[in-house]
Amino acid sequence: MGILNVTPDSFSDGGRFLAEEAALAQAETMIRGGADLIDIGGESTRPYAEPVSQAEELSRVLPAILAIRRRHLIPISIDTNKAEVARQALAAGADIINDISALRSDPGMVEVARASRCPVIIMHMQGTPSDMQVSPCYQDVVQESVDFFRERLQTLGQAGIDPERIIIDPGIGFGKTLAHNLAILRHTADYQALGRPLLVGHSRKSFLKALLGAGPNDRDRPTAVLSALLAQRRVEILRVHDVAATQEALSLTQALEGNRAH
Repeated sequence: MGILNVTPDSFSDGGRFLAEEAALAQAETMIRGGADLIDIGGESTRPYAEPVSQAEELSRVLPAILAIRRRHLIPISIDTNKAEVARQALAAGADIINDISALRSDPGMVEVARASRCPVIIMHMQGTPSDMQVSPCYQDVVQESVDFFRERLQTLGQAGIDPERIIIDPGIGFGKTLAHNLAILRHTADYQALGRPLLVGHSRKSFLKALLGAGPNDRDRPTAVLSALLAQRRVEILRVHDVAATQEALSLTQALEGNRAH
């Protein structure tokens, strides 16, 4: 999954792809690099980020979705927790809802997801982007987040959303310390045991700085290395900024495993 932030304030590439032409060019770079799908977001969810209005978010994401869809068939996910943004994005050509609030922030999101019958990505997060990194605390971050997904799968299923359409994201960096992030990455099998596809969004996250001292623009290499390790654990979706670097790492991993690279 290639990340396309059409925002002025995302933590590593804010403002670079805000213009429609720049967004399309970046999407095409990711497609050439081997992206299987593109995730478009118009509201920064970095730590301490402030929310934006629905109108502003729509003005950012719709032109990007329309521009990509006019030229490419690649699946597009809309990264939003606003029901109306999701509805209009799907109408414009998006295929998947990616909601960091796990369909809890906007009461209308459940109905949009139910009516559209599209795949839905639900993420675990303690707090909100504006406060999630203020002393996050768990007794057992893996067990608590697995229990969260178990509850959401049941609740959303009862609301008419087929659990077979749901993808889970444990939310690396979303209300998590370094130790929490590492625990999640060590125990991906616990999430896979829920029987749903697992997405990991580790790209350029600050825990890489804590481990390696890497700045925001120097984290693509460790992101690619970690992507290869996660692929060996059969993590289904890797959400990354530098698709080509990750694809190279995956191709090497596949070659060593004796599988045909793609």
